[in-house]
Amino acid sequence: MTTLDKVIASVTPLESREKRAEARAKARAAARPGDWLSLILDHHEKIETAFENLKSASGAAARRTAQKKLATLLNGHAIAEEAVIYPALADAGMMIDADLAYVEQVAAKMQLAALEKLDPDGEDYTDKLGHLEGAVVHHVYEEERHWFPSLREKAPEADQDKMTERYQEEYDRYIG
Repeated sequence: MTTLDKVIASVTPLESREKRAEARAKARAAARPGDWLSLILDHHEKIETAFENLKSASGAAARRTAQKKLATLLNGHAIAEEAVIYPALADAGMMIDADLAYVEQVAAKMQLAALEKLDPDGEDYTDKLGHLEGAVVHHVYEEERHWFPSLREKAPEADQDKMTERYQEEYDRYIG
């Protein structure tokens, strides 16, 4: 982990498990079965599971396999959000939130790329993975606590239906 990573981690502590659970419940309450928000929440849970699988993987080969699965999920999810959801945030008057969301996801992709260069059995790998997970957990919290429930309220229903269709299309294009 770089010195900058350590400084950022120390000044931006993760939200508590309880606060994250409250945010998730708020987002689930705003979602409708099968809509873009419920799809995203399901994907957030898959990403959390992929992090757990990577952290519990034993041996370099197993870690690399789990890392690739995590990267595929994160990238497919990010691409779908960036192509569909973040522009909708901007259209709904939430431009600052949209900009921050893009920046955070770019940072996560850079962390993923950095992880690929590290020895999966090394301490630097474990530190970088922890930093990546912390950044993703915080990003998900912001989406579930504020950005997405607000977007669910603000966007017209016709736009919501189109967002669901387009989000699924982009996710499927990457994930397959």
